Amino acid sequence: MERQDLLMEIGVEEMPAHFMPGVLPQFKDLVAASLQEARLDFAQVRTYGSPRRIALYVQELAGRQKDLAVKARGPAAKVAYDVQGNPTKALLGFARGQGVEVGSVIQEEVKGVPYVFAYKTEKGRPAAEVLPELLVGCLNKLSFPKSMRWGSGELRFARPIRWLLALFGNQVLPLEFGGIKAGNSTRGHRFLAREPIIIEEPSQYLPRLEQAWVIADQSRRRELIRQQVVGLAAAHGGRVPENNELLEEVTYLVEYPTALYGRIDAEYMQLPAEVLITSMRENQRYFPVTDTTGALLPGFIAIRSGTKEHLDIVRAGNEKVLRARLDDAAFFWSEDQKISLAARRATLDRVVFLEGLGSIGDKVERLIGLTGWLAEHLGAEAWVKARAQRAASLAKSDLVTQMVNEFPELQGIMGEKYALAAGEEEAVAQAIGEHYQPRFAGDALPQTREGILVALADKIDIICGCFLADLIPTGSQDPYALRRQAQAICALALEKKLPLSLPALIAETYSLYAVKFPLAKTLDIVQREIMDFFRQRLHFTLTEAGITYDVIEAVLAAGIDRPAEVGKRALALAAFRREEDFAALLTAYTRAANLAQKGEGGEVREEMLTERAERDLWAGILQARQGIAAAGDDYASAFQVMANLRPAVDAFFDAVMVMAEDPEIRRTRLALLAAVAALMDGIADLSKIVE
Repeated sequence: MERQDLLMEIGVEEMPAHFMPGVLPQFKDLVAASLQEARLDFAQVRTYGSPRRIALYVQELAGRQKDLAVKARGPAAKVAYDVQGNPTKALLGFARGQGVEVGSVIQEEVKGVPYVFAYKTEKGRPAAEVLPELLVGCLNKLSFPKSMRWGSGELRFARPIRWLLALFGNQVLPLEFGGIKAGNSTRGHRFLAREPIIIEEPSQYLPRLEQAWVIADQSRRRELIRQQVVGLAAAHGGRVPENNELLEEVTYLVEYPTALYGRIDAEYMQLPAEVLITSMRENQRYFPVTDTTGALLPGFIAIRSGTKEHLDIVRAGNEKVLRARLDDAAFFWSEDQKISLAARRATLDRVVFLEGLGSIGDKVERLIGLTGWLAEHLGAEAWVKARAQRAASLAKSDLVTQMVNEFPELQGIMGEKYALAAGEEEAVAQAIGEHYQPRFAGDALPQTREGILVALADKIDIICGCFLADLIPTGSQDPYALRRQAQAICALALEKKLPLSLPALIAETYSLYAVKFPLAKTLDIVQREIMDFFRQRLHFTLTEAGITYDVIEAVLAAGIDRPAEVGKRALALAAFRREEDFAALLTAYTRAANLAQKGEGGEVREEMLTERAERDLWAGILQARQGIAAAGDDYASAFQVMANLRPAVDAFFDAVMVMAEDPEIRRTRLALLAAVAALMDGIADLSKIVE
């Protein structure tokens, strides 16, 4: 049968914008997989979405399923035929059930036993017969962040379904879902196109909807919004900072986008730019406009779902709504400054941190202690320590301000603003603002020394607290963003080359919790769990840096106590792998380590070294120990020292029988090999390297 296009549209009440980016690819994948399973060939599957519709478009879908060759196993041959070779009732019944002639069955062995088999062809059904059940099955499998029921039905879907359209070519499919039968009509813009729109065949779908003021293709709608926003900002002498999340959300809030430029009253421009931007973005989904230096201009761009008709009225309405929002923000800004951050410390005692682990006030006390300990641990000057501890003491106070209560995403940012307004040192205020960083993937790390100290303290405190409370991330569930917190600690240690010891940091944090709270877990358990967690994060960090899997495994196996050193070792090993002497390094290590596993370790007894090759290898080991010790964190030099030992290792294997009959000689030679492998202890376990 001739190939035709398939179109299905589910019309719904306004869908939450954040549902759509996940639902559309999910629907596409479900349908593509189901069509393949149903033996229906197609050229391409696309999905479209807007606030009122989820649409599926399949190009060049086969009109009939492919035929299926079926092989059915029947009874064993000895049961199928009698002693004269005539068919038995068992075989006759099998042939009848399969719809084949007795003479057409063949014999094949299964595990040495002959069986009869029937081969037949199952004819493919017309696509129009298969599709209704297939499509309804896909709809039933769709998952949403939240689903609902409506009316008296039992169906759960993201929003109530109001119409269905299902066409295969020009044929309406006999499809029903949610009590609604599919037809060949859709609906345009809710206010600009009141009458139903008839779609005679799938190719009419996009153009006819556009005539009814709906751009159904989300990619085109997104690009139209982007172009309008960029152009309108430029026309007013500004630019719009890139914000893909906002652009995507607005794309799924409108069906026919029209951009408009609104103005912000001068009185509100005295507010911090972050407050203005957050109010515009989070409350109203407006695009802020800046000049070429990044300074905020007194204007915004909103996207209307409709035409340019009566745009002045719409603009005035948007400006009025924003004015009300900014009135609230201005009030919060003024009122919050009447109580200093320091004076708000007492209020934090009434805010729960984690159940069983006290309040945010308790956390602040730990932050002060941890920040001081970190300053000493990392060798910071006394004045850096003092400013960092001052920042730690104020870091959480903005959580009980009206502004942060209204805009939680401004925590830390408002702390910095209020600290500066109260006359705190700039370094202290900046550390308050930085200590939450990075707030999201790709965000900047803290840059000031004080900010780094407070950030490290804050992140290890929440990690340790959650592990103590058994709030450990599982699968995709990570409500306290512990992976991001641990990732940030690793990134700070690596980027800033901090001599940070993870076990010592965990132990100090644990001790501060133990001062005030009875802990069900011992330090050993908590330390093991958290170190395993950090191992995963370091693996991820090094993978993102382009280090190969086996190099990562090699350096992690040698210890992760100091993340900065892990990074250095990984980079050095990855670089040395490209050197000519890498083969010598790997061979010297591998030959020694493989056989050394059969020994019991222990010290090498020099008086037992009777062969020259033994003495030469021992002398080489002693020299290599000195060379590796002298290299310090110059791991490339350490690898070269190990590579230089290969001739002595090879000569040793050529000259002696390691597994000698004399147990003392055997033990000594195995100890020698263990000493060779031990040269890489704390640097890399080269047995993990894949040649």
